[in-house]
Amino acid sequence: MESVILVILVIIPGVWSRSWQVTLYSQCALRGTSVDIACSYDYPFGHLVRSVQWSKREFVSGKWRLTPLTEISPYPDHFKYLGNYRSDCTLRINAVQHADQGAYVFSFVTTFERWRSKEYAYLSIKELTAVVRPATVTEGDRVSLSYLPGCPSLRPAVVWFRDGQPVTNSGFQATAQDAGRYYCAVRGQEDSRSAVVTLNVQYHPKKVTLSVSRSHVVKGSSMTFACSSDANPAVTHSGYSLHKDGEFISSGENYSISDVQPSHSGRYYCQAQNGISNNGVNFTESTKVDLDVQFVPENVSVSMDPPNAVEGSSVNLTCSSAANPAADSYTWYWRSAAPSSRSLQPVGSGPVLSLASVEASHSGLYLCQARNPLGENNSTELLLEMVKNKPDVLLPALAGVGVTLLVALLVALLWFWKKQKQTEKHLNLLESRLSERGSSSSAVKEEADLVYANIHVSLTSPPPTATQDIAVTSAKRKSPHTGHARKAPHDEEEIIYSTVTIKSRNNTNLQHHINNRHALQDTWSNSGERDNSVIYTTVVSAL
Repeated sequence: MESVILVILVIIPGVWSRSWQVTLYSQCALRGTSVDIACSYDYPFGHLVRSVQWSKREFVSGKWRLTPLTEISPYPDHFKYLGNYRSDCTLRINAVQHADQGAYVFSFVTTFERWRSKEYAYLSIKELTAVVRPATVTEGDRVSLSYLPGCPSLRPAVVWFRDGQPVTNSGFQATAQDAGRYYCAVRGQEDSRSAVVTLNVQYHPKKVTLSVSRSHVVKGSSMTFACSSDANPAVTHSGYSLHKDGEFISSGENYSISDVQPSHSGRYYCQAQNGISNNGVNFTESTKVDLDVQFVPENVSVSMDPPNAVEGSSVNLTCSSAANPAADSYTWYWRSAAPSSRSLQPVGSGPVLSLASVEASHSGLYLCQARNPLGENNSTELLLEMVKNKPDVLLPALAGVGVTLLVALLVALLWFWKKQKQTEKHLNLLESRLSERGSSSSAVKEEADLVYANIHVSLTSPPPTATQDIAVTSAKRKSPHTGHARKAPHDEEEIIYSTVTIKSRNNTNLQHHINNRHALQDTWSNSGERDNSVIYTTVVSAL
């Protein structure tokens, strides 16, 4: 029996221990993680462990006391004993919070004794700190994400989140979409997360829009332009400007017009700037908005073509107006020009009223009414007065002038033709006389050597020599026969003589030509005929 008891004591752990002992280790943990406080214990020979307990040292009612963890556990399994009843007394604390920070003590009870650790294990709770560098960047700058573990002995693997969504890269080039709230968490224990850090990404104005308070703008109404954008920093009041057809209108995000006029029609856009440039451009333009101011027909007028209505002729009356949208209906009215007449009678429709044949009944006052979907307006009255048709005296006058010019032209042509015939007749007569005399046949040399002149030689003059100049002066023609007073019909006419120098090769030829000339002159004298026509004679020059 004694031997059995001895065997049992041998196999029970701790029976070989020499003293009571508890060994604890302080820990540092990140808030939200789970931490194990390592612990081991021992006791003297012959004791059996009946119970174990962890307590926390707390300051209550002005003094320190040990509170069992079973009394302060916020929820089940927050404190979990991982040890045994032999030697291991490890304690696990799940999802530690700052309230869990403090001193912890282990105690146990054996079959014969109660024992508590003389030292305590201190648990420090730290925060996981996220770091975003830089915290404020301009779009396009580089951003890096890092963290501080809090506990120097810890270097946990972490994951990153932006606005609750995972971030794959801890380094990136910032865009406007990267702005947001960042935090990191221990991988696998995402409840242990850092505090949120905001990344501020500044960028130039985007999505600049110009809106109009109403879609259909009518003359006389009021309206407001509003400019908006997405920018960081936000565009201030002075950062907005409104433009029309390229011209500056106003600054500010809103611009109101209380009395819209057609002159306000045009293409509008706004510009936004916040001090952040985009590729060197300091402002961003909105899309363009066309303002189309609509109004009823105005400035309605009537014109007449031709301006004078002649009886029996056609006349067109044209109605014109300024309208937006354009007038789509025209109605013509007529009333008598008599002062007592007030009633208007509809006489047609369309922009042009045509009167094919004006009559007296057409005389009167005309006006047109122009209409579009917004309304209608009338023109001023136009007086149409018929002018009676007068005989057209201009056409007979022009015809008379034409006939006179034609007759004058024919007379001139006839006179020219008659003079031409007379000239030909005289030339033919002269050639005939010369051929009968044959005087020119012996003297013709070549056509290039012929010299023509009007020569009349008085018979009383001495015969010229070979080198003598024949001087001819203005004189009255005389009869070739001295002592005769008979005159030819044209003796009284003055004859113009030319001076001719004759250089002959021999005196014989020269004398022959002179004799021929005298013979011709005698023939004219004897016949009693003298002609005022030009007489050509052939002179042979010796070169």
